[in-house]
Amino acid sequence: MDINLFFEVKVDMKILAFSDIHQNKDVAKTIMESSSHADVIVGAGDFATCGQGASDTIDILKYSSVPVIIVAGNHDSAAELKALCADWPLVHFLHGDAVEIKGVIFFGLGGEIPPRNNAHWNEDISEEKARLILSSSQEYDVLVTHTPPVGHVDVEEDGIHDGSEAILHAIEARQPKLNLCGHMHFSWGQSSQVGKTTIHNLGPSLNWFEI
Repeated sequence: MDINLFFEVKVDMKILAFSDIHQNKDVAKTIMESSSHADVIVGAGDFATCGQGASDTIDILKYSSVPVIIVAGNHDSAAELKALCADWPLVHFLHGDAVEIKGVIFFGLGGEIPPRNNAHWNEDISEEKARLILSSSQEYDVLVTHTPPVGHVDVEEDGIHDGSEAILHAIEARQPKLNLCGHMHFSWGQSSQVGKTTIHNLGPSLNWFEI
């Protein structure tokens, strides 16, 4: 008798994520020391400070032996990050697009949403443009943004919520498993939940997730 048995095996993906390292080489080195235990590394923006020095940490992160996903922060130049990543085979610089790694789809959108800082170096996107970008994508498992969704892990030191309505709308509509973000320093390390989506404001530390 010919018997075929099929078993569905769940394979967990280990994600090591961070944000807002702002030229901190020691943090970048610590990330690299732990990178071999991850399947994917996610950097949710702000490698530079006021538009300067992104290469200080990017040049260290390039030694990763696993795929790396990054989005630009408001302190970063998206064009500069893209250029720095040009000779980096394992990196995926996402800015309104997606990549699939081991069956997990990541979608990324960087910058400050909406614009709140009028400094010449500030990288920002309007809510309207962000909404169009986010609505044009197909389904994804992990949403990587620099800005948090409004009302979730987005509190500033003065108590004001400075997150994005467009990102919140996308989360409510798409229900990804994770939204990994940063930007609001006062909310680093905090988590929230919208439906099936866990939202986490990362900060410059080692944050581990399994999906």
